Amino acid sequence: MATSSHSARVTQPMPYKTVSGKNSHIPVGPCLVEQTGEQAIDIIWGPRGQSSTTLAPELVAAATDDGRLVLLD
Repeated sequence: MATSSHSARVTQPMPYKTVSGKNSHIPVGPCLVEQTGEQAIDIIWGPRGQSSTTLAPELVAAATDDGRLVLLD
């Protein structure tokens, strides 16, 4: 599968689990959504793209469906 990247915007904080298992949130604001395979999608955010997490496609689809994540391109 080819990599696809999209500019996006988080409109409401999006919960995720950190590598250590703690709960955290992707903050409101611009982000980059990259899909490199069928099982995971990377969300990258921060002024210099310094923060990221990997989410299951189902979580990204649910966030897109309810408007928490808006793809811009």
